[in-house]
Amino acid sequence: MKSKLNIFFVSSEVFPFTQAGALGEVAGALPKYIKNFGHDIRMMMPNYKSINERKYVLRDVIRLQGLKIQVGDEIHAANAKSAFLPDSKVQIYFLDNKHFFQRDGLYADPRSGKQYKDNDERFIFFCKGCLETLKLLYWQPDIIHCSGWQTALIPILLKSVFREETFFKNTRTLLSFPAQFTSAHFESSTFEKAGIPPKFSPSSAQNKNGLNFLKVGLEYADLLSTYGESVVASIAELAQNRVEFKDILASRKSDIYGIGNGIDDQVWNPENDTLIPFQYSRRDPSGKIKNKMELLNRCGLVFSERIPVISLMAHSTNGSGLERLLALIDQLMPLDLYLLVFGSGDQKYHRQLKTLQKRYPEKMQVEPLLDTALTHLIVAGSDLFLMPSAYDVFGIEQLYSLAYGTIPIISNTASAETITPIHPETAAGTGFIFNHRESSDLLKAVKQAIKIYQKKEVWAKIVQNAMKVDASWDVSAQKYVKLYNKLVSLKNSR
Repeated sequence: MKSKLNIFFVSSEVFPFTQAGALGEVAGALPKYIKNFGHDIRMMMPNYKSINERKYVLRDVIRLQGLKIQVGDEIHAANAKSAFLPDSKVQIYFLDNKHFFQRDGLYADPRSGKQYKDNDERFIFFCKGCLETLKLLYWQPDIIHCSGWQTALIPILLKSVFREETFFKNTRTLLSFPAQFTSAHFESSTFEKAGIPPKFSPSSAQNKNGLNFLKVGLEYADLLSTYGESVVASIAELAQNRVEFKDILASRKSDIYGIGNGIDDQVWNPENDTLIPFQYSRRDPSGKIKNKMELLNRCGLVFSERIPVISLMAHSTNGSGLERLLALIDQLMPLDLYLLVFGSGDQKYHRQLKTLQKRYPEKMQVEPLLDTALTHLIVAGSDLFLMPSAYDVFGIEQLYSLAYGTIPIISNTASAETITPIHPETAAGTGFIFNHRESSDLLKAVKQAIKIYQKKEVWAKIVQNAMKVDASWDVSAQKYVKLYNKLVSLKNSR
């Protein structure tokens, strides 16, 4: 086991520079904790238009000027800038190219909602640019940790285009992927654009829809990780909804490791959270009800201490989760509750939710826009946090809710690491767990939560249980370091 590893962490989004979801949250936190264990970890992401270079003090790096990166038949110029992840000594590089990254959205046009047609070229450019940057830095990584489909071509590039380069001889790759198997399909010609020889074109990565970046990464990365042991245990079942991944996941079953996420307690801590109107703590939780009043006022609803606020993030649930919720809505709304839905999610479901809001204007609110400050207020001001989908893609939102004393209602396939079932008599437990196969079980869990909420002393103990849970990154970071060392010990498969 090496005492000090060189780790290159690559992500298409990193909080607080810019993010579209929980992928950026993980990338903005985990490397700081890896660094605390004494390893040299550096990062790279695209330099998007939305990044405030002055605020985060991005500086030009002389040796990283004038990069030349081939995508298809064209040579694209690039530069790289450097900064530090806030509140850390983790250095992060930003790949700069106006043609690919100076756009209003990260992956899609915010006006039309449509994915950029050249996303394949954008992230071929990024993946190649990461490897070329390392060569110019003369900094050889033991591990390249790839996060999400946008970085998933790096493993196959190392084993094909960069195969003969001794600089990467001892470099191993880890690909982290979400249980939702989020990816993008492109034409099969994308392999040619990346310069990957035909003999490396994996048949498992292609189907009638063309090329899937994530599937390429699942085949070629040395090891794989997803966000939680419960996800690994359920991986075959979850893949049934994405048949194209079934065979590759089965063939690599022994190479998949589940490591739960944590939260950055410098950002997510109700005791010192400057984004919420009223700070509070486990010792003095009185500020939570004041945040509830603020949240309801923000949503145009009348405050009642007796009625619990149940919130959910539409963006964090897959279609089946929202379908389940919509199917139950006329049974849920007669109950004593406020239902707040945040985030746009799929437009089809959003339109249905807005129609339901008009039907239940005094009990339901749908807010499509979601910024950082509002997210913090939702977590602090809600009594319950509902996740109707069969799984939580990253497992982070349930950790936020625990830290803020907001009790999760979550499926049995997404809760194993962090949530224990609540016992109504003893007030033991931290969340309400429903069987994801039974829609009626979700309704039953909500009814149970509302009933126990009325028992103020019992509820106060449950809130205390939640806020006692250690959701920091320390434990998870240690598991990643152990996995990195396992990677280093692997024989060279290139």
